Amino acid sequence: MPVHVYLVPGMFGFAKIGSLDYFGHMTVAIEARYASRGRRAVCHVVDVHPSASIRRRADSLLRRMLDTAGEESTPVHILGHSTGGLDARLLASPTSRILRDESLRPKAEALLERLASITTVNTPHRGTPLAAFFATKSGQQVLYALMALTVTGLKLGAPPLALASTLLATLGRISGAIELSVIERVSESLIKVLDDASSRDLRSFLKQIRADQGTVIQLTPEAMDIFEASVIDRAGVRYQSVASFAPEGGQKNSLGTLLSPWSLVSGAIFTVLYNLTAAEDERYPCNSSDPRMVRSVSTMLGQVPPASANDGVVPFHSQLWGELLWAGRADHLDIVGHFPGARRSRKQDPNVDWLRSGSGFDETRFETVMDRVVDGMFLAEETQSVPDLKLPGA
Repeated sequence: MPVHVYLVPGMFGFAKIGSLDYFGHMTVAIEARYASRGRRAVCHVVDVHPSASIRRRADSLLRRMLDTAGEESTPVHILGHSTGGLDARLLASPTSRILRDESLRPKAEALLERLASITTVNTPHRGTPLAAFFATKSGQQVLYALMALTVTGLKLGAPPLALASTLLATLGRISGAIELSVIERVSESLIKVLDDASSRDLRSFLKQIRADQGTVIQLTPEAMDIFEASVIDRAGVRYQSVASFAPEGGQKNSLGTLLSPWSLVSGAIFTVLYNLTAAEDERYPCNSSDPRMVRSVSTMLGQVPPASANDGVVPFHSQLWGELLWAGRADHLDIVGHFPGARRSRKQDPNVDWLRSGSGFDETRFETVMDRVVDGMFLAEETQSVPDLKLPGA
């Protein structure tokens, strides 16, 4: 009987757009590691709504699990990237009420008893200041263009320089008036760059984002304050996390950067996002109050990064939860496998990078991260207990 592993993309994440596979590298890594130990793992990439509320996304995750996990008693694992980790935590929490169809409750209870681990990767457990900007009218338009740029960049390696430069110029006026008409033209032009199949998928993806942005509001540090007060960990489930941060100041002016205009523009866009994410509010801090987590970070890194450290989307200290598996330099999409490297040429792997952050994340670090994630899954299976828990209202 196979082990089922559910991979949940983050806010504005996706299962697949054209030939671009969000979790392609992680799927291969997990299944290969199970096979090397004589076990079979089946990875399911969950196509949740990219920007709907965490509750709606968690409901979609639960339904996908109910449809595919079977009736056997084999372990089930969830790995959530970014907001996907919050979807998993809400789903597993004994205090949550996400079921809309009460007839599914008995089957859902049996499924949750099989849940062995939840791995959160670069998840904003305490929110992210970037969400506050994206929640504004101007921020919503910028986000729309940024997502088009992200998908195009991952697909092609480098989107048209003129379009990226226009977006950068607009981002540079965040403190002033943002020209929304310019942002809309950039978005449409980026979509047209892709092949027909990818364009259709991207249009559908962006249409979903415009129709429902519940998660954007929920990921502000103020809103996550409520989440933290109401969502609790499920007994018998191993919670483990991966956290990363990019260097402050982004990519330096190395010779390679100077020879690549796209690298300069890309790095500048990343720096804007980094600075927005680095904003702090003393009333709603994103840092962990658990001294055990601070000790884990200090032991792993030899120091504790400042409160402003982030991966370009989520503050580093907001990502800490449960057992810390790995912490180090990587940007928000490096960690799921979208990074540059000598062994990952575009001919062999078209999903090369997101934005140039200067993190230096590479194949060796990615393999280390995946080793620790799967080791944690095996440990969860070995130590799993089956508590007599019921969903609220049962």
